Amino acid sequence: MKERRRKKMKILLIEDDAQLSRSIKESFQEAGYDVEIAHDGLSGYKRAVAGDFQAAIVDVMLPLMDGLTVIKKIRSSGAKLPILVLSAKRSVDDRVIGLETGGDDYLVKPFSFPELLARTRALIRRSEGVRREVEIQAGDIRLDRIHHKVFYRGEPVELLPKEYELLEYLVHNKGRVLTRTQIIERVWGYNFDPESNIIDVHICKLRERLGDNSTKRLIRTIRGVGYVLEG
Repeated sequence: MKERRRKKMKILLIEDDAQLSRSIKESFQEAGYDVEIAHDGLSGYKRAVAGDFQAAIVDVMLPLMDGLTVIKKIRSSGAKLPILVLSAKRSVDDRVIGLETGGDDYLVKPFSFPELLARTRALIRRSEGVRREVEIQAGDIRLDRIHHKVFYRGEPVELLPKEYELLEYLVHNKGRVLTRTQIIERVWGYNFDPESNIIDVHICKLRERLGDNSTKRLIRTIRGVGYVLEG
């Protein structure tokens, strides 16, 4: 009886640089992945929403449709595909925009392939772990992890992609104090600037959307440490 082969994981690479995309594809294939390439944003978006991929790597500067628009449209379609953003732009503001648009990680060009592979694998592992629990809850907050929907006291709450990820991490760790470093690494990626105020901004937004007032905080600030969601 023949041994059944394990199905290879598929990566979608949306990159217009032919030489770079060929090099990335060959390297991923050597690591045991299948790679499909789209050389423009429009075809990349169409493949992302129609194909069965475990992750997508999206360049920011693309013909026909730029990478950030591609990511926005992928997220608007409801696809939960893990996305790694590639860009030559290295400022904190550029990284914030890439992640806020719906990217899960951000890698600056030029980069080493081992780092690209490690980050892509991490995104896939994280995505697979999230899918195991369809629904999680903390007090009056309920998260539908399949459709990325949030309900507070039975009412739907509209959140941006990173706001959802932050709340999901807090709910999953309800009652546990999470440090700023832990939150940065889990939600924004380990290479993000720990001195950025991005966490505080998003906590503030979450509190507003959940009607979290100062009388009884759902999300408590632990001074000098981080934050905790009361269970």
